[in-house]
Amino acid sequence: MLFDFPLQDYAARNPWSTRFASLLLGAATTLSFAPAGWFLLAPALILLLLFAFFRCPPRQAAQLGFAFGAGLFLAGTSWLYVSIRVFGQAPAVLAICLMLGLVVIMALYYAGTGWLAAYLSGGVLWRFVIVAPAAWVALEWLRGWFLSGFPWMTLGYSQIDSALAGYAPLIGVFGVSLMLMISVSALLAALLSPPRPRLLYLLIAALPWLGGGALGSVGWTVASGPVVRATIVQGGVSQDRKWLREEFRPTLELYRSSLEEHADSDLVLWPEVAIPSVLDLVESYVAELQHDVAASDTMLLFGILERDDSGDQVYNSVVAIDGSSRQVYRKRHLVPFGEFFPVPDFIREWMRMMNLPYSDISAGEQRQALLRMPDGNKLAVAICYEDAYGAEQRYAFPDAGIIINVSNDAWFGDSIAPHQHLQIARMRALEAGRDVVRATNNGVSAFIGADGGLIESGPQFEFLQMTHDVVPRSGSTPYQVHGNWPVIGLALAVLSWFGWRSRSRK
Repeated sequence: MLFDFPLQDYAARNPWSTRFASLLLGAATTLSFAPAGWFLLAPALILLLLFAFFRCPPRQAAQLGFAFGAGLFLAGTSWLYVSIRVFGQAPAVLAICLMLGLVVIMALYYAGTGWLAAYLSGGVLWRFVIVAPAAWVALEWLRGWFLSGFPWMTLGYSQIDSALAGYAPLIGVFGVSLMLMISVSALLAALLSPPRPRLLYLLIAALPWLGGGALGSVGWTVASGPVVRATIVQGGVSQDRKWLREEFRPTLELYRSSLEEHADSDLVLWPEVAIPSVLDLVESYVAELQHDVAASDTMLLFGILERDDSGDQVYNSVVAIDGSSRQVYRKRHLVPFGEFFPVPDFIREWMRMMNLPYSDISAGEQRQALLRMPDGNKLAVAICYEDAYGAEQRYAFPDAGIIINVSNDAWFGDSIAPHQHLQIARMRALEAGRDVVRATNNGVSAFIGADGGLIESGPQFEFLQMTHDVVPRSGSTPYQVHGNWPVIGLALAVLSWFGWRSRSRK
């Protein structure tokens, strides 16, 4: 039987083959995320990883966890090379080093997970069932914010189409991860247990799925007010041509013509930095847009770079105009090594000499006034990478009735990244119980329902216009009220308790 295999002895005799197998396990787990979306693959593969954590001593478990994390991020974020090398024009060696550096850092979190699970459980099965999920979720949460963080590939995202997604409005994406890990840990315990406690562990393994299915039918928020007719415009301009001088005027004309075609829409949304310029350099064009939307009684939201009054600070912004007023949202959570460079001055100077991007975008205020439509509906805005940080958007609710997401996933080319990003946006819709209107420069643009389901999405790499009625909603989900702290607090309490018990046993 597979779970009778003497893994500890085998790993001690064959360390490299065991680690390579764990690396392949991590790489295969990528298939549980978008675009493949084989969500049942995640529990099957994690089961094998947890078996290794349980059978091996802490040091071996840490090594296998590191290999798993390396495989997961090598396969799941290989698109970083496309972004850095192909579109960022960085030297190939630098692109590979940056990508591998991130992989190593991310893999260390999984090494910590393996070590904690093995050490704190002490080879006792019932302890492992409690400790392993807590360690997994605590380290997932930590890597999502520590040193700016990188919450990509959080396990809960892989379950957006499974019964476990029912927990998202209650306890968020980390709660979904927790429920999956509880189920898998209990299933492992059932496979390793004698007959008497086996039924109990099987029941524990089944309960998260049954509970999630039941919660999926709960309506946490309610429709409020008339529907909003919204139009998404996807420019389809490739990243390598977007900032060329000869493309500037055609781009402006392309987007402006969409206003004329959709004069009956209440809201028109253009993507992140749809206008490849700084706002104060295109004021005459914006004045023309103001005239257009005034004539059609439409509100237009568009992405653009924006300077403050001093001219020293440049922001990645969404500007909203309705014919008589202008509102601005400034991106708050910036992309490290994309929008800001946390490096010493001498490295920044080297980047300048190498003709690499080296200047920083400024971050907007953490709490900003919500954009308000003429009909009174308020909008919560997330620009690109921001929608990976669900807890940071909680300040907008329950006031905001609709979520607006703009992005420029053209940086990732024809890779899996845009599909992963869409999956993240779907989780934000489900956590908040709000419809999402999502416009990207090159796909995947979409209308997402408050249940996280795709209402309509468009193809990539082409000009696209989509119109759909969006339902503003009111009320708060439990997650919007409490955030991540119920789940993370529980996980940290479990680790602290078993950590104290482990020290007291010595």
